[in-house]
Amino acid sequence: MLDGVGTFVCVIDAGSFSAAAERLGRSKSFVSKQVSELEDRLGARLLNRTTRSLSLTDVGRIYYERCQRIVSDADEAVREITESNARPRGLLRFSAPVSFGLGYLADVLPEFLERNPDLTLDIELNDSLVDIVAGHFDLALRIGRLSDSSLIARQIATAQGRTVAAPDYWDAHGRPEHPHQLRGHRCITYSHMRNPARWDYLGTDTKPISVNIDVAVQCNSGELETALAVKGLGVTRVPEFACARELAAGTLEPVLEEYGGALIGVYAVYPHRRHLSPKVRAFVDFLVEKFGGLEDW
Repeated sequence: MLDGVGTFVCVIDAGSFSAAAERLGRSKSFVSKQVSELEDRLGARLLNRTTRSLSLTDVGRIYYERCQRIVSDADEAVREITESNARPRGLLRFSAPVSFGLGYLADVLPEFLERNPDLTLDIELNDSLVDIVAGHFDLALRIGRLSDSSLIARQIATAQGRTVAAPDYWDAHGRPEHPHQLRGHRCITYSHMRNPARWDYLGTDTKPISVNIDVAVQCNSGELETALAVKGLGVTRVPEFACARELAAGTLEPVLEEYGGALIGVYAVYPHRRHLSPKVRAFVDFLVEKFGGLEDW
């Protein structure tokens, strides 16, 4: 429906078919044909042509005034999209686990916003697996093994799982020296694990060890797991970043350090790889820069 409109406006702005053809990088005959086809579709003459000049008809003048605004708006839209693709701007909406958000994102987000002053953040701290598309999130940060999906995931960082409890709890109930000795201990576990009642370790010979634990509390918050362990409720196993401050303060004490396990991944998850927006790319690159090489949380 708008075929030829831009060409028509360009002809008037340039003052001739020849000048318009030069601006558009087309032949004069192509430009003339587009304007003629536009007039045929409208059933009205827009231009009076002579060999030396052209002028707008009354109808053409009205049509030009309307079309000039349309073309101007379209050009402005292209400029805005081009500029937005050149630098991060607008609203960045993302979800992140509570403990990671409070413990680590809070420390680095001021620097991210200082680098990207045209961005506004909308953050939802949530330990549940939010629906990125339905929730209108640009991305989400997720911890642990990812389920198969059509979403794109980029690893941000890794952390080791730590088996911890309050020192008073260990004094009262004994410190296990092997994962199987966790049986009989009150355990606080994460509900979004594939099997919350089983903790997996690697033996000193690198063979896997699986322990069926006695679950005292199951919850969807690493922060709550850590807090309950500090209160002496029982034993929990959380990523190192979820308990690093408590370990440093001595309010939690680790055990079974020689029995490691698969590293726990921190991932940025988003819907599309193609045409990834500058704001998402900038944020993910920033997180990799800040946390990608972190070994000591």
